This record gives sequence, C-alpha cells and structure tokens, in this order.
Amino acid sequence: MTANAHTTVAVLGLGPMGRAVATVLTGAGNPTAVWNRTPGKDSELVALGAVSSVDPAAAIDAAELVLTVLSDHSSVHQVLDPVADRLRGKALINLTSTAPDDSRELGRWAAARGIDFLDGGIMAVPPMIGGPGASILYSGSAAVFERFRTDLEKLATAEYFGEDAGTAALLDFALLAGMYAMFTGFFHGTAMVRSAEVTATEFAPRAAAYVTAMAALMPAYAAVIDSGDYTDEAQPARFHKRAFDAIVRASRDAGVALDVVAPIKNLIDRMIADGRAESGLERIVEELAGSGKV
Repeated sequence: MTANAHTTVAVLGLGPMGRAVATVLTGAGNPTAVWNRTPGKDSELVALGAVSSVDPAAAIDAAELVLTVLSDHSSVHQVLDPVADRLRGKALINLTSTAPDDSRELGRWAAARGIDFLDGGIMAVPPMIGGPGASILYSGSAAVFERFRTDLEKLATAEYFGEDAGTAALLDFALLAGMYAMFTGFFHGTAMVRSAEVTATEFAPRAAAYVTAMAALMPAYAAVIDSGDYTDEAQPARFHKRAFDAIVRASRDAGVALDVVAPIKNLIDRMIADGRAESGLERIVEELAGSGKV
C-alpha cells in the first residue's frame, strides 16, 4: 500500500535540513507535527500549517511516519531512547547523517523495539529539497519505503538500495568523499592561480567546464577497476608521476601548501615503489583498499 497526501508526519529536528523537509511536507498537504530541542525554530512552519509539539512524544503520537533530521547519531538516541515505546508499530525514517555502522545499529535498535526502520542519505543541500535536483538514498525496510514512497518523493527523487540499513549511508558518504575531493582540488587550484592574479571568479568557470569534461571518463575507469586488469600502455603510473611531480613543484613555486596534492603524490609514488609503474591510475583503488592486487 502507498501512503497518500494525508499521511501524518512528525519531523524531529529543525535545523536547516529539518526545516526544509517540514516545509515541503506541510506545503504538500501532509499534516505535520514538528519538534526541536531549542524552542522558537518552528514559528515559520506553524504559520504554514505545521503543528508545534512540546516534546518528541507529542509529535510521535500525532504521526504515522516519524522522520529524524538531527545533528548526529548520538542525538538520535538522545531524542528517541526515552520515547521508544511511543514508536512501537510506527514507521521511523532516519535522515540524520550517520555512518553506515551507526545506521545498522539504529536498525537493530528499532527492530528490537517493534519499530519499522528505514535509513536515508540526503544528496542535497536544504534549498534543493522539493526540487528536481535533489535525491535521497534509502535502505532498510522495503515495506516502509514502498508504503511511504509517494511522500518521500515529495522531498526528492527516492531510490531504494536493499534491506541493509547501512547501504544508503555508505553510498552517501562515498559520494560525499568524491565531492569534497573535487572541491578541495578546486580550492587548491584557486590558490595556485591567485599567484598570477587570476581571481577565483575568473578561474571557476574554466575549472567547472574541465571537471565536467573529465567526469565523462568515470565509466571507462569503472570498467577497468571491475575487470581487475590495470595494464595501461598509454598513460601508466610512471607517466602520471612525472605530471604530478610537476604539479607539486608548481604548487610550491606558487607558495601553495601541499595538503591537498601530497596524498595523491604519495599514492602514485607507492604504486611505483611496489612495482606497479606500468599500471594505470585506476589502480589507486587497490592501494586505498589495501588488497595488493597486481
């Protein structure tokens, strides 16, 4: 069964993401009870039609579906442990950013208390919630996902990745790792070009276009990684070492610290020291995973 527009919802946690979630659901016609540890953050939501709750128990009692959008894993337990009995028989979806093993722990905690649990990884910033560019990854209870999928898709594109409650968080954090590496690479490049009086505003469009073009290579890299054959006659690790050593020197010459690029240089140097000079750059996956694959 799929829930309809009148599913009653509780949103626990009204930081920027929690407020965005509650705003969208309230605007979409879901009767929404809201609670936040610090009073006063719900005034705009109440004006939109949400119901202010004096405590988590009151919000939970008013809802079929309970969403936690809190600061971290420990805060989820701090809020929910005292009211676990109120959650029995209800659906709980955790949208708090928690590590995969923490999500699994929450899944076990919920199962032991008769609570249907689904974990979610939000791939968006608050202003994107409810818009076409947002997505949320889910794992855990398939029944909860299917029952409330209509409501979840009001927030963002909803994708389900199986019964393991930690899978959505794992994918979420893997994507975030790539995002942070991309942005810190941009910050490093920006620091370099400032030495030539090129502004960040001037550099950004060029960097965005180049990164976008290079992203098209990911499927080809993925095929090599999955094949396990890292032989690369065109651009092996020894080729990349020469290029990256030059990047390091250029960074030093520009007066830029090596915090971003030094770990990449170390990985390439380690590949070569381990006798992988003829392997392609994709083999860094094995260096990071510590598998020792040839």
